[in-house]
Amino acid sequence: MSRRPTLSDVAREAGVSVSTASLAFSGAGPIAEQTRERVHAAAAALGYAGPNALGRQLRSGRHGVVGVVIGDKVKRSFRDPVSIQMLDGLVSTLSELRLGVMLIPGMEVDETGAMKVDPLLETSGMDVAVLIWGAHVDDPRLDVLRRRSIPVVIGEGNPSPGCSLVAIDDRRGVAELAEHLYSLGHRRVANVTLPFRMGREAGWIENPRDEDIDWTPTRNRLEALEESRLDVVATYETPASLVESGADAARHILDPARWPDPSQRPTAIVAQSDLLAAGVVLGAREVGLRVPEDVSVAGFDGVDLPWLGSDRLTTVVQPLEAKGEALGRAVDALIQGRGATEVVLPVELRVGTTTAPPPAV
Repeated sequence: MSRRPTLSDVAREAGVSVSTASLAFSGAGPIAEQTRERVHAAAAALGYAGPNALGRQLRSGRHGVVGVVIGDKVKRSFRDPVSIQMLDGLVSTLSELRLGVMLIPGMEVDETGAMKVDPLLETSGMDVAVLIWGAHVDDPRLDVLRRRSIPVVIGEGNPSPGCSLVAIDDRRGVAELAEHLYSLGHRRVANVTLPFRMGREAGWIENPRDEDIDWTPTRNRLEALEESRLDVVATYETPASLVESGADAARHILDPARWPDPSQRPTAIVAQSDLLAAGVVLGAREVGLRVPEDVSVAGFDGVDLPWLGSDRLTTVVQPLEAKGEALGRAVDALIQGRGATEVVLPVELRVGTTTAPPPAV
């Protein structure tokens, strides 16, 4: 049986030194593009697949793996098109950098209310950790990663010293959405929010400004709506960005018993995600209201929801795939020793079919 070709064989075939051939595969250090192409052509001719991955890791001291911490449960994240699109951009970028990905479930809350860190974060080898859904205040995951000296990229969350951050301008997006509703004639609106912090149950929020909000997107979007010219007459917190949570919120908000005087009922509902907004559309129709003739509905994210049929959500569109790519570039900067970076991506308002002038009462 013939032996497998080695890097030395490739170097000999290409007429270069072994160190130059190694540089052609690693992408590190100065090397002429013509020389790189000659080395790769020699490798292809000999059937050489590239340096041994384990050996490369041992020489560099790196694992070649990025730990991507997703939502509290993997199955929930893969129900969420926002997570999927961000992961697509992130994984595509890391693949180009020849980095592997290890998915790690996020934290869970135990029976005492304490946040539990997944054991993978404590023990698995990784070069960088990406907290794709951001960091909480006093996040125990950051404590673990700092103890292990693993650099961190935070996607949408509370900034933390020494960590890279990729965020979106969600305050401006919600402000533009509020102005859109105001220009249509809406004054009284309800707000369906993402969770304020882990372990929360669905329910009414009487005084949002008095709440301790642990998650940055929830706080940014809530405060932007509260600071608008609209009168937020009801705020309902959901435990997760799920269609069923949005439908449940709509049933509570639009319950006729809550509004003995129909003229006081909110004429529009703003949801902090498109999945929640889609649920609100369904819930409104369950209680006999038309969207947008009787109540307008708006969301946030800009995801494609073809199962809504002819309905097209009015929403704030965030660049989800580009956000994932930006997370990947932040990972690369940390690995290359360029230090922590911070990026804030723009958003834009997209007017659909679910908002219209309020009904005459």
